[in-house]
Amino acid sequence: MATRSAEISATRLLPCPCAPGLSLRHQRQILILWLILTDALALSAAFYAAYWLRFDAGLTVSPEVVPSVNLYANLRVFLVPLFLFVFAVFSLYDPRTLLGGISEYAGTFNGCTTGTLLLILVIFAQHNYVVSRFWLLSAWLLSFALVALNRFCCRRFVYALRRRGCLLAPALLVGTNQEAVALAADLSDWRTSGLRVLGLVASGDGNAAPGNLGLPVVGSLRNIRQVIEKHRVEDLVVAVTALTREELLALCEEVNGVPGIHMRLSSGLYELLTTSVTVAHLGRVPLISLNKLRLEPQELYAKTFLEYALVVAGLLVIWPLLLVLALLVKLDSRGPIIHRRKVLGVGGRHFNAYKFRTMCVDGDTILQRSPELAAELRSNHKLKRDPRVTRVGRWLRRYSLDELPQLFNVLLGQMALVGPRMISPQEAEKYGRHKLNLLSVKPGITGLWQVNGRSELSYEERVKLDMYYIRNYSIWLDLQILLVQTLPVVIRGRGAF
Repeated sequence: MATRSAEISATRLLPCPCAPGLSLRHQRQILILWLILTDALALSAAFYAAYWLRFDAGLTVSPEVVPSVNLYANLRVFLVPLFLFVFAVFSLYDPRTLLGGISEYAGTFNGCTTGTLLLILVIFAQHNYVVSRFWLLSAWLLSFALVALNRFCCRRFVYALRRRGCLLAPALLVGTNQEAVALAADLSDWRTSGLRVLGLVASGDGNAAPGNLGLPVVGSLRNIRQVIEKHRVEDLVVAVTALTREELLALCEEVNGVPGIHMRLSSGLYELLTTSVTVAHLGRVPLISLNKLRLEPQELYAKTFLEYALVVAGLLVIWPLLLVLALLVKLDSRGPIIHRRKVLGVGGRHFNAYKFRTMCVDGDTILQRSPELAAELRSNHKLKRDPRVTRVGRWLRRYSLDELPQLFNVLLGQMALVGPRMISPQEAEKYGRHKLNLLSVKPGITGLWQVNGRSELSYEERVKLDMYYIRNYSIWLDLQILLVQTLPVVIRGRGAF
């Protein structure tokens, strides 16, 4: 993690070599023009593909409809600007909401659906036009799929540009306490935040500074306006726990008069909780509610659908392997084939996690003969040379094959394919205040701890990786861990014991 922080700190200070002399405002304008152009091409391709499927490939629900080349060509000319206008209404070209991940895809889906409904209204009003229903359905689905794919590719391109110092908004973080340090560590991930964090603004006299973060204290609240003007800051992120009520009110009064500044306030619990918050009004009073789950509903649906699809497909392929492994476990040593371990799930609910048994049934007796190993197990919850592990069990652990039965835990809704590591009720106390964070998402069969050293990591490093995953969860991070990182680590068999 220290290496990664150093890399981020170095990258944060890079100029923009791909566009020397080009202001951030102009960079954003070029990005928006590029998105409009590529969205238009994606929409044109979608409408053309829908026509090909209906009239060239012959897929239809109404064969009696006679194709009219001019009608569908004219529809493309009409629909592309209509959809682009709808996208703009849904803020898909707003610099503040660009590259928003799941929320951007949700906006894309809503925009394509709205554009299609507007077309249906026009067709309903004009009785002279008969449009194929299959073409209409295909155009709707393909427009969403291709525009979403375009946004995905554009996001990867923008991340590459940000790695070179482009499209980064200069930002300052107000505060130097523990919450400010936690905020700075995550916001310095310039790929997703889009911020070039230049430094910290201290409250009071500005003498308090964080230890080893590598961020300078560039001023204090008393000269905040001069600091903003000097560094041409666009975003001001405030760690509210670092300021007194009077300091926060004074900061709001001072900054509200500065044009072009976007001030954001933390929840005040960032270093403690990773669940999202909801702002609702009771009467005229805005109040913040902590969500019990980390994921937004649309994120949860997407993650659940993806996992069920992958698990069902995987079980259909590997069920012969499961039978072979079960037979090997049974023949190697006496005892049950499946080991049930009681662990904690979302909200602290207990459930049994399934694994192929890898230990002797009299493991506790074996461990009592080695008090030093028993002490190590209590400390790290892992043993590098565990005398309780069977011959087949050692091989299963090396390649993580003992965890395959946990696919059924995923089907039961108790676990996820990707997530933080599972913990026992006794182990939860070692997480301290981070326990609330850990229990806000399902434990995973694999995760950041699995692809960054596995059991060779210290307990503290495992906790840090779990917290990083929970704070930075996205469907794309899951896919990266699952499809890109996990398989090579498992094949090499390193770090498992």
